[in-house]
Amino acid sequence: MTRKRGSTITGSRHTPPENTPRLRLKPKAPTTGYVDGAWWPHSDDLPIELPDLLAVLSVRLGPIDRVTYHLAEWAEAPTKMRIGQRMVRLSGYHRQPANTVEVFGANQKIVLLVVPHHTDPNRAHDYMMAAATRNNTSTTDWLLHD
Repeated sequence: MTRKRGSTITGSRHTPPENTPRLRLKPKAPTTGYVDGAWWPHSDDLPIELPDLLAVLSVRLGPIDRVTYHLAEWAEAPTKMRIGQRMVRLSGYHRQPANTVEVFGANQKIVLLVVPHHTDPNRAHDYMMAAATRNNTSTTDWLLHD
């Protein structure tokens, strides 16, 4: 049986992503370091990029309430957007650590290194794998070094 696009599996609490985001997460374990993994978006358009990312992260975080990001790294975004059945607050700050997004669930958050969308695919892969290494404690600046 084929599922219609946009429908959810009966009994499922999570809406699956339309497109699989380019994402690597550290294994579930006590957190170490500055980031919990890395995300390589396709563009700087946060409202376009977030739904698929949050669909995947909601499996680990549960319902997502808020996303924070660095204002200078993304095109203009609304302060709220509907993702599935929920309204998610989007908060942009100039003081947000560069090249990061923070995704807040009910009782925990995930901090992701954001690999700039225009990054060479080989470098992006290396950055993502380093950020998702279990005991990696590198800063975002070091992770994105050349």
